[in-house]
Amino acid sequence: MTSYVEGSPVKALIVEDSAVETMVLSAMLRKFHCEITTAKNGKEAVQMFLEGKKFDIIFCDKDMPVMSGPEAIEKIRALGEIYVKIVGVSVGDNAQEAFMRVGANEFVPKPMKLDVVRAIIQEVIKKKKNNNTV
Repeated sequence: MTSYVEGSPVKALIVEDSAVETMVLSAMLRKFHCEITTAKNGKEAVQMFLEGKKFDIIFCDKDMPVMSGPEAIEKIRALGEIYVKIVGVSVGDNAQEAFMRVGANEFVPKPMKLDVVRAIIQEVIKKKKNNNTV
């Protein structure tokens, strides 16, 4: 499966302070030919949106230095980014509620599984195809 939609790869942002977690998720996303950008904390992610960068999907960790995932999601949504799919990712028990309360579309517990990532990317591809044909 490829993530290309008429020459346009799925643009994924990984917001994660753990280099190992970033590497693992990047490897999964590369299997679907995603264009990957990374941020080490929520503040870096928000700054990317302030600079006008656009993404199809964000995978966002919860607990990070400088700015947490939920805080970053709240700011990104406040900037008017309502169409980007945001997936909260964490091991914490209260993480799902924290992510959904601020506007995440989905929550996936760590460790993420390839079949779960595949289903999420397929959903984004379908949405991009539908938006390109309208």
